[in-house]
Formats: sequence, structure tokens, C-alpha cells
Amino acid sequence: MLSDVLGFFLNLDTHLNYFLNEYGVFTYLILFSIIFIETGLVIAPFLPGDTLIFIAGILASQKSLNLIILLGILSTAAILGDAVNYWIGRIVGEKFMRKHPRFFKPEFLKATEEFYKKYGKSTIILARFVPIVRTFAPWIAGIGRMNYYDFSKYNIFGGILWVVIFLFGGYFFGNIEFVRNNLNIVVLIIIFISLIPLIKSIFGKKQ
Repeated sequence: MLSDVLGFFLNLDTHLNYFLNEYGVFTYLILFSIIFIETGLVIAPFLPGDTLIFIAGILASQKSLNLIILLGILSTAAILGDAVNYWIGRIVGEKFMRKHPRFFKPEFLKATEEFYKKYGKSTIILARFVPIVRTFAPWIAGIGRMNYYDFSKYNIFGGILWVVIFLFGGYFFGNIEFVRNNLNIVVLIIIFISLIPLIKSIFGKKQ
């Protein structure tokens, strides 16, 4: 199972090229949906947001996708996803957690709570760059009834910043020969770096 997930991550460029060949302009809708689901539904924290946006940037550098359209669509998906996640958490979060505890690994919730303790409201921005935590951060903000105006400011800034960094990273570095010829290694590096804060939050308190 884990090898299948990792294989999917490492071959995102192949999957995106397949979508482009099969669905053309609807690829933008597919990308929007994946980012929206990852950030908007707390039961889908394992979708590959960082690497997906990075590889979309590479395809934009190759003129297969439009950079400006990607920036608008992916930023909108990230912002709307967090907003939906916040309101779901605020309205039904506690009740859902009590009825369906199997969906929530304690270590992931604890890691997110540690982020809030350390960074406060800035967690909404910083969590964007940490897989899994970015899915739980707006959910917990909703449960904790964070002021929505404050949440929105951090959400909008964080969503745009996240997309800009990975999208333009892929766009500007995607044509470098090493990156082009070693994309699997680059993806693994992105995944590893992204997971460092999560690992520290989970295991740091146990030491």
C-alpha cells in the first residue's frame, strides 16, 4: 500500500501528462479538485499538494499548462478548501470526531495542536507547508472557533504564498537539466523536507 502511494507521488508528472492528453483543458479542473479536497476535507490529508503544484509549474514552463491560470485556480482551491474545512470543523467538528474517531490519528491531531501552541494564528500560514497538518489546521481552528475574519486573513495569505512558492519553484527550476533528469529525487526531497516539522512535532515531546 505504502509503495503504491509513494509510486503515485513519484510519477505525478506521468499522471498529469496523461490527464493533459486525455482531458485537455479539464486538467485544470482536476488540479483544482485535488487541492480543494486535500485542504477542504479532513478525511483526505494524504493527497500530494506540494509535489502536485511543483510539477504543474514544471508543465507550465514547458507550455503544457498556463502559469497564470494555474496561479488563479490553485490559489482559489487552496483558499476555498481551508474555508470549507474551517466551517465544517466549526459546525460539526466535535460531533464528527466523537462518532468517527478512526478517521483521526491522535499523533496527527497532537502535531497540529503543538503547531498552534508554538505559532498561534500563524499556524494557518505555516501549516500550508506541512503535509497532513495543513489539512487539520483549519479544522481545529473551526472547532476552536477562531475569529473568522482573522482566519480569513491568514488563510488567503497562506494559500497564495503556498501556491506561489511551489508553482514558481517548478516553473523556474523545472528546466534545469538535473531537475528534469532526476525528478523522482526532487519529489522525494520535497516530501522529506515537508515532513520534517510534522516528525519533530510528533516525536519532539517524547524525548
